Amino acid sequence: MSILQLKDYNFAYPNSNILTLSDIDLSVEEGEFVIICGRSGSGKTTLLRQLKTVLAPYGQKSGEIFFKGKRLEELSEREQAKSIGFVFQDPDEQIVTDKVWHELAFGLESVCEDKSVMKRRVAETASFFNLSGLFDRDCHTLSGGQKQLLNLASVIAMGCDAVILDEPFSRLDAIAGAEFAANLNRINKDLGITVIISEHCTDEIMSFADRLVIMENGRIIADSSPEEVIKKMKNNSVSLAF
Repeated sequence: MSILQLKDYNFAYPNSNILTLSDIDLSVEEGEFVIICGRSGSGKTTLLRQLKTVLAPYGQKSGEIFFKGKRLEELSEREQAKSIGFVFQDPDEQIVTDKVWHELAFGLESVCEDKSVMKRRVAETASFFNLSGLFDRDCHTLSGGQKQLLNLASVIAMGCDAVILDEPFSRLDAIAGAEFAANLNRINKDLGITVIISEHCTDEIMSFADRLVIMENGRIIADSSPEEVIKKMKNNSVSLAF
């Protein structure tokens, strides 16, 4: 069953005659791990932000987006907050509280979750991501990798069905990137959470992916298993070094 689906979707920023997204048809199944690649300006970030209405940029749109068979705009912000997680490129951009434990609880507080449920989810999430030892730390004292892991853990604590990540490795060193990649694989394989991630360099996560989607000039030019896409791009002498 499709968890997220775009049908004949187009988008242009205000006062622009150029489509940033053009004729996008994309269906992501529940539990899939999907990587979206493309050069800077190919439309990756714009595409991902369409998948959560509170983050979608203003502009001219046509086509439809569905979440679990329901039009995305018909879901309330609360429903989207609980069901669709989003992790940004900059680890500091997303953290809004002082302590690690409060950051884990913040999203649940914002949707008025029951306190007993909140405590249980925070404890379970901290344990799953091995954050219990950092529970009382000030967020600003964490490393970049720890902050990005906290951002991921905070959206998982909400009980989301899908998590969307916009180039989350770009500010991480190799060691932190490898740990973050391993945790993405764990939430996908162990928790069954759908992962949709945009990246320039995909070495850290390619082995985890079910599908590789390539974008160019706002269009999807390839969409298949990583092996098939890489073979196709090589046969057409197109570099994957974005």
